[in-house]
Amino acid sequence: MRVSDYGIIIALVGIVVMMVIPLPTGLLSIMLILNISLALLILLISIQTTEPLQFSIFPSVLLIATLFRLALNVSTTRSILSEGYAGKVVETFGEFVVGGNAVVGFIVFLILVIVQFLVITKGSERVAEVAARFTLDAMPGKQMSIDADLNAGIITETDAKNRREKIQNEADFYGAMDGASKFVKGDAIAGIVIVLVNIIGGFIIGMVQLNLTFTDAMSRFTLLSVGDGLVSQIPALLISTATGLIVTRAATGSNLGQDFANQVFSYPRLFYVVAVVILLMGLATPIGMLLTLPIAAVIAYSGYRLQLESNKEETIVEDQETESSTEDIRSPESVLDLLQVDPIEFEFGYGLIPIADTNQGGDLLDRVIMIRRQIALEMGLVVPVIRIRDNIQLKPNEYVVKIKGNEVATGELLLDHYLAMSPGIDDEDIHGIETMEPAFGLPALWISEDMKEKAELSGYTVVDAPSVVATHLTEVIKKHAHELLGRQETKALVDKVKENYPAVVDELVPQVMTVGDIQKVLANLLREKVSIRNLSTIFECLADYGQTVRDPNLLTEYVRAYLKRQITNQFKDGNEPLRVLTMSPEIENIVAENIHQDDQNSYLAVNPEVSQQIYHAIHKQVARLVEMGQAPILLVAPNIRYHLKRLIEPVLPDVIVLSYNELESSVEVQSVGMVELS
Repeated sequence: MRVSDYGIIIALVGIVVMMVIPLPTGLLSIMLILNISLALLILLISIQTTEPLQFSIFPSVLLIATLFRLALNVSTTRSILSEGYAGKVVETFGEFVVGGNAVVGFIVFLILVIVQFLVITKGSERVAEVAARFTLDAMPGKQMSIDADLNAGIITETDAKNRREKIQNEADFYGAMDGASKFVKGDAIAGIVIVLVNIIGGFIIGMVQLNLTFTDAMSRFTLLSVGDGLVSQIPALLISTATGLIVTRAATGSNLGQDFANQVFSYPRLFYVVAVVILLMGLATPIGMLLTLPIAAVIAYSGYRLQLESNKEETIVEDQETESSTEDIRSPESVLDLLQVDPIEFEFGYGLIPIADTNQGGDLLDRVIMIRRQIALEMGLVVPVIRIRDNIQLKPNEYVVKIKGNEVATGELLLDHYLAMSPGIDDEDIHGIETMEPAFGLPALWISEDMKEKAELSGYTVVDAPSVVATHLTEVIKKHAHELLGRQETKALVDKVKENYPAVVDELVPQVMTVGDIQKVLANLLREKVSIRNLSTIFECLADYGQTVRDPNLLTEYVRAYLKRQITNQFKDGNEPLRVLTMSPEIENIVAENIHQDDQNSYLAVNPEVSQQIYHAIHKQVARLVEMGQAPILLVAPNIRYHLKRLIEPVLPDVIVLSYNELESSVEVQSVGMVELS
């Protein structure tokens, strides 16, 4: 533990000991001075803070200070009643501060207690209670606002995390202050009780044990008790004031002094009004001009000086703004900022603003949050922040999805309609505007709300416009996931895996593979929609083969073999056999014989005419499967899988190509056709 930890422990134990063991009056006086110093320090800190969380330990400090003060009360009470003397500090407050008059001192003490208890403490308690309640009620809205800013690209993931942590800390702080204010309230009550006990107890002890007269006993012990009460209540009043300042403090970025100067002195003309009122008070009342005229003159002069300073600052600000705007135009940095390209952009016409505007009931931002979570769970990819904005250059109902500044998808929505997709057999009674479902390219209809129920009864799949765009955006991200994974994103994934699997990461990076090499393998997997969420297994495979194999494409094939259970479950339909197309030995031999290897990578070089024949042969079998309602899966030999996929990808991007090494031995495979050259 650090020195500060030991210091807190010793202080708390010492406070408890003070309540039990009598202290010498000299040490007691030192402790009382320290108590006043601590209270003054707390008050000054509360004035200098710019927001409550800068003094987040205040509830705990308040408890310790209250406990310390009560311990001193116990010690001084013991000294007063046992010795008739409690040190120089108590005696000074009893005689010098109140002029040796016990009645005056007692009245001053009562006034201090009333001010602290009924005004400051009561108000602070109420403010803390309301602040705690409002802070808790506002938490969901603040969280949604953070998520909205995150998805709009206004803040980063780190900023969002810090803001969420700040919201939680604010709720904890105001909740703690709501309870801590009860300490001050109880301390004020305890102060009154202790003074009364000291007076009554001292009077009895003085009359019975010390044989003092009634007047001497009352005077002596009343002065000591009132002195003890004052020396305790003044620090209590300071801390109560600090409590009020903390709970009423708004986060403005400035301390109380700066806020006071900026806000109270921001209206210099009002000083003239005050000066006139004071001047009229001297003229119309017996107070007289002798007293009011100097004060009115000082206030009027202060307003004049403040007005001069205000005019000067406005001129300076205008000049700075003009210079700043000119410099921004001329500076090369302003041009460099224009080169920033967002990873994902979603732009929409002004007619689609209601789907993004929360004030109009739009939930697009919430849907984007769910999309990012869904992609993370399904693909293992952390989707970058999606920039959402309107674009008046688009058609009113049009939207565009861009990846790194380039348009990759577009669509149109009718907000007051529903998209209905036929189950295969069209119902002639279902009427609407013909269109294409944007995510999968299926024929569909935009139908009115009156037609919705009828379409659902006819077996149509009916979805609203926001769901259409959310589905489209999800599919676009999945399709281009490999483009969104760069070296920086890969480095973040490596660091995350290292938290739980440091051994495999230390062995792999950078001794075996660089971050760039790993990024190529992961991008290959995402390109064929293979999830990279199981990074520990992927890194284990790369650590095993990365030392001997440098080709990232070949390493990808080894990784796919490691992920065979995942890939099998991804394409298998329950207990049904896996229906696949197979390749004729002739085509497999053609592909295998035309694979060439250079220093780093392997590539396929097939005669264009032969390539066209292979395209047509595969397309013929795939079309037959699609008509039967089956997903086109091509099962080939492991050594040609990657190259065959790259060969047909430009023409047949949706065809899934698997190798025998990527399937579990327990899965039942059923061939539904063979691809042959005619």
